[in-house]
Amino acid sequence: MTPPLPRRPSRGRLRAASAARFIAHHLYDPARRAEDPSHGMPDAVESALRQGGRLRAGGPHAPSTVRRRLALWSTFHRWLGLQGPFSSPNLRGALRLAARAARRPRGRKSARPLTRDVLERLIATCERNGLADKRDFALLLLAFASGGRRRSEIAGLRVEDLVERPPVPADPDAPQGPKLPVLALRLGRTKTASREDDERVLAVGRPVEALRAWLEAARISSGPVFRAIDRWGAIGASALDGQSVNAIVKRRSALAGLDPAEFSAHGLRSGYLTEAARQGVPLPEAMRQSRHRSVQQAAAYYNEVEIERGRSARLA
Repeated sequence: MTPPLPRRPSRGRLRAASAARFIAHHLYDPARRAEDPSHGMPDAVESALRQGGRLRAGGPHAPSTVRRRLALWSTFHRWLGLQGPFSSPNLRGALRLAARAARRPRGRKSARPLTRDVLERLIATCERNGLADKRDFALLLLAFASGGRRRSEIAGLRVEDLVERPPVPADPDAPQGPKLPVLALRLGRTKTASREDDERVLAVGRPVEALRAWLEAARISSGPVFRAIDRWGAIGASALDGQSVNAIVKRRSALAGLDPAEFSAHGLRSGYLTEAARQGVPLPEAMRQSRHRSVQQAAAYYNEVEIERGRSARLA
């Protein structure tokens, strides 16, 4: 009688093993790897991936990056009608333990917050003579003053999202004094809200005036607010994308004599909360404008400012 052939591992087991290896290769301990070359991604695998253009950054990767890539892997499986191991408790447990053991700290999206003093230097580079200057002047002011809007939110803003509101006193303690213009911005779908939530934030004073000047100069009465401008000064019909907003921040940083590597579009968001803390704005009020959902995340900027001004870091 012919003995039975050994059973081949199922395709599901192979995919589970591949996913586990992926986690082990990308979330490793650099100190342990220095002592044990077999820890983490093997040199032969790393070399082959780099030569094929599939691996550009050095490791270990951030846990959020690994989670995102596993989610994409899972999506591709569903598109192909395959059932992968991505929801299995074993794989989730391995990812959780590997992320907890990873020594790489979570990096900030912007190395430095773009606070009011930095913002003034950036908008000073916008002489407001050309269309690009008017656009960037309005974009930077509006993104900051409306709560530090995410780059996708400011890029996706449309004229139809702008709601006129009655003017308000320039000095809240002098209601009969000079008035400032007010606009409400409908945010639509954001990272933390759906379009049905109809979230709105306010812009008051200088950002509103800058926005109106841009729209008038660009002759925009509907559609995207912030658009591309070509080398001949022609304004496009489509909206800027998030990368373009980030490029504007970096370009203006360079023109202001700052290091573009230290600032990004997210610096407007972190800078808004940092500036609010510096000026003594209550945290709940600042969060209503920034639309942060996590008190812990928003309070981190306030805590840093309190430590900078306090004595706890000056005891030595």
